[in-house]
Amino acid sequence: MTTTSAPPAPTSRLVRALAATHFVGRAGGVVRSFLVLYLTQAQHLSPATAGGVVAAVGLGDIGSQVLGGWLGDRIGRRNTMLAGFLGSAAALIALGSADSLPGIGVAAVAAGLTLELFRPAGSAAVADLPAPQRLRAFGVLYWAANLGFSVATVTAGFLARYGYGLLFWINVAASLAAALLVWLQVPETRPAGSVRTRQALLPVVLRDRLMLAMLALHAAYFTLFLQTFTTLPLLMAAGGLGPAAYGGVLALNGIAVVALQPLAVRLLAGRHGPTVSAVSMLFVGLGAGLGALSHGTAAFAGSVLLWTLGQIGIAVRFGDTFAALAPAGLRGGYLGLASATWSVGAVLGPLAGTALLELTGAPGLATGCALGGIVLFTAQRALGPALHRRKH
Repeated sequence: MTTTSAPPAPTSRLVRALAATHFVGRAGGVVRSFLVLYLTQAQHLSPATAGGVVAAVGLGDIGSQVLGGWLGDRIGRRNTMLAGFLGSAAALIALGSADSLPGIGVAAVAAGLTLELFRPAGSAAVADLPAPQRLRAFGVLYWAANLGFSVATVTAGFLARYGYGLLFWINVAASLAAALLVWLQVPETRPAGSVRTRQALLPVVLRDRLMLAMLALHAAYFTLFLQTFTTLPLLMAAGGLGPAAYGGVLALNGIAVVALQPLAVRLLAGRHGPTVSAVSMLFVGLGAGLGALSHGTAAFAGSVLLWTLGQIGIAVRFGDTFAALAPAGLRGGYLGLASATWSVGAVLGPLAGTALLELTGAPGLATGCALGGIVLFTAQRALGPALHRRKH
């Protein structure tokens, strides 16, 4: 039996609905930031054991990106988002009520597999739009998600004073609210007939050398970018700056993204995509390197603003770049794999950054980050002609 997609709503309505869903999901995502404290203080696990549970969520997160994209092509974008939000609500209830290590571990993996399931499906829905509309739509989604994340980081610390149980229930309520938004406002956008022409994702990707090169490039980029969130507080502490200074400097990142990203979409919309991505990767490498050599709050803030500009540039082009690479029937799968590079970087980045800092000190970390940015810049530029041919 075959199915066809429902007629899509007007583009602006679809993008607004997806943006609202991403905002609600992110704004209510207050558990993850405080999970290690909940596990050590409320569940009385050792730091090492708690770290293992958090790592289990992260590994599940990698799987969720691939699974979300695959399901988006098989059961539809809308159904996948519903499954993700409803599944994450159930997983969070299980995690918050589990009182044994095996139960906590199973619930942690389930949470990892469901919390981000909506993201590749939502990206696939945007990729289904006509190509000229994608860049701005991806930008709106990214902006809404970052605004929601900023709300979550501001409110989570205050709410935690009233008990970790409250955080779990707020996160559950946000997941259910996001599911309701999807149910009421988000239509199915999967191209009609894509089920009949179903292709297996893995064989296609393994033959797509350009896609494999871009996946490797972005996994390396996210490793470089995400290590900053682990090494920056260590570098600032070594320089005699406390948590308040770190929080203030890191807040600049969220403020800059929310303030500058809409402007960046307009400025970069007509630019050569591979060049934008290459320069952005260079900014991240140089900014991270500058941070390793910084002394004083102002210098650290300058380094954060520099790599934030690179972060914004990558975000503006990311979804549109991978959407252009994807066959129509495999957009969800391709974007799921693309999103998984972020999750890979979230696992490898803290390990690589702290190891390099411990082995070589701040100068070695600075050199490694700067060289990494230069290598990524060169590689992205080299892939530019192939990306241009694929898009046209």
